[in-house]
Amino acid sequence: MEQETGTTSFKKILVIDDNPTDRYIAKRMAEKFLFAEEIILQESALEALHYIKSLENTPQLLPELIFLDINMPGMNGYEFLDEYAKLSETIKSNCIILMITTSLHPDDFRRAENNPSIFRFLNKPLDQEKFRLIESEFSLKK
Repeated sequence: MEQETGTTSFKKILVIDDNPTDRYIAKRMAEKFLFAEEIILQESALEALHYIKSLENTPQLLPELIFLDINMPGMNGYEFLDEYAKLSETIKSNCIILMITTSLHPDDFRRAENNPSIFRFLNKPLDQEKFRLIESEFSLKK
């Protein structure tokens, strides 16, 4: 992370999590470690889908990374992924999804690992070590 120069690793990230504490931690850590220029927080998967769809005609405004919680009321992370899969290639080619959870259940890990839309599965909370891992993996993907 380029803390000395003040540059961020990513232009925009989206955090989808129903827990206000987890959203706060994600935002503070991303700011502290200069992970993203802009951090969008959504507390529901459905609201996040509407937000993403609203940017379809302006792909440069889409979040590069989406941090998606698994367990949420209304629409959970897997239901979000089902709807996300139906979105345009413009959206899907510009956004990378990282599943985040407090769950240590092996089935959650396997299910996430087998979903082609998910780039990585991470346990909460987000911290400097996880951001560095994402940065290194993302730079290899480019």
